[in-house]
Amino acid sequence: TLGTQTDYRDGEAQTDPYSPEYIVRSGSVPEILALATLTWGRGLPAGQAEMEIIDRIREKRAWEAALPPMDSPSNIAKRLKMMEAMERKEWAYREEEIDKLQKVQMEVFKKLLQRQEENRNELNAMRLNNHWQNHQKAKEEKIRKIQHDCALMLRKLIAKRKNWMGKLERRDIIREYNDFASQTYAPLSRIGFFPDNNSDYYAVKNYYLDTFAGLCELEKSTQPSVFPFKIKAPKPKCIITKTGYIKRSGRLEVVLAQVHQ
Repeated sequence: TLGTQTDYRDGEAQTDPYSPEYIVRSGSVPEILALATLTWGRGLPAGQAEMEIIDRIREKRAWEAALPPMDSPSNIAKRLKMMEAMERKEWAYREEEIDKLQKVQMEVFKKLLQRQEENRNELNAMRLNNHWQNHQKAKEEKIRKIQHDCALMLRKLIAKRKNWMGKLERRDIIREYNDFASQTYAPLSRIGFFPDNNSDYYAVKNYYLDTFAGLCELEKSTQPSVFPFKIKAPKPKCIITKTGYIKRSGRLEVVLAQVHQ
């Protein structure tokens, strides 16, 4: 209730002295002080649990008011008995709160374990899928290799069947040139012939046509009469002004003439 201030001070800079938020009269305990710790988000707005706490506080105050005074041995014994009963009741209430809290924690643990199990199952499924895809790729590659080897062996067997006696035959050039499917006309790349290697064999390469220096030299060697450049500028179909522009009326006349045609 006392405030301290200096002798030399400025009125605008002087801080307010300490003043308590509330004053409690001696011998009285207001009920509102039991709810002073409640704040927004932590007890406010009040729900079912807060209302139960308020009711318990009121019951305890009524019980404290109903306690007998300590003026005789019988009242002391009765007071101790009532206090023991209240203590057992509070312990039972506390045990009930602990059980509720444990149930909530168990539900949270169950949800976490379920989510962890779902994530683990999803990861295992993804790994199995990747493993299966890898096996499928290896299987397809093996099948492709077997098919390639099979075609190679079939070609070898067909070639051996043509000459099953194993006789040495000379090359018949006349028969090869009569058969357009022979190696002379359509050689196979598997025997070492690649037609794309000599694709530019018949391409014409000329120094005077492919390089700028050759073009300049060719132009110097030719006579000027070879280049009779006579270009006549076409006459404009529209009326042109002195500055070289076409009037809008002239453009419209051309458009109308085209539409008329």
